[in-house]
Amino acid sequence: MNTIEIRTNSREILVDITADVDRMVAASGVKNGVCVVTVPHTTAGVTVNENADPDVRADIVMALRRAVPDGLEFTHTEGNGPAHVKTALVGSSTTLLVEGGRLKLGTWQAVYLCEFDGPRARHAWVQVLGK
Repeated sequence: MNTIEIRTNSREILVDITADVDRMVAASGVKNGVCVVTVPHTTAGVTVNENADPDVRADIVMALRRAVPDGLEFTHTEGNGPAHVKTALVGSSTTLLVEGGRLKLGTWQAVYLCEFDGPRARHAWVQVLGK
């Protein structure tokens, strides 16, 4: 298993970690298999989405803000209740295919750490399995 360290610079942001994950896949020596990326945080997640237009990342953050607004009456007393709900919606892990020693992503896809309670130091764990 490998760890990617990410320092987020705003409260809510999607950070592209694709190049780091792909380097770890290449270094693993696995030619065909799967790569699991998981985030060990309860207020940050991981997703795969478009990498061509940065407006898509901004739209995802905007839509999640509207779906889970700060003004709701959360009983969690730390003040980051919305971040926990957004993380539950996005998820804390993703499984990706590995083919020919590289991530098998669509033309416009990238892997993103989703920060919902930043800025913070975050980690993504990467495990590559296969032959």
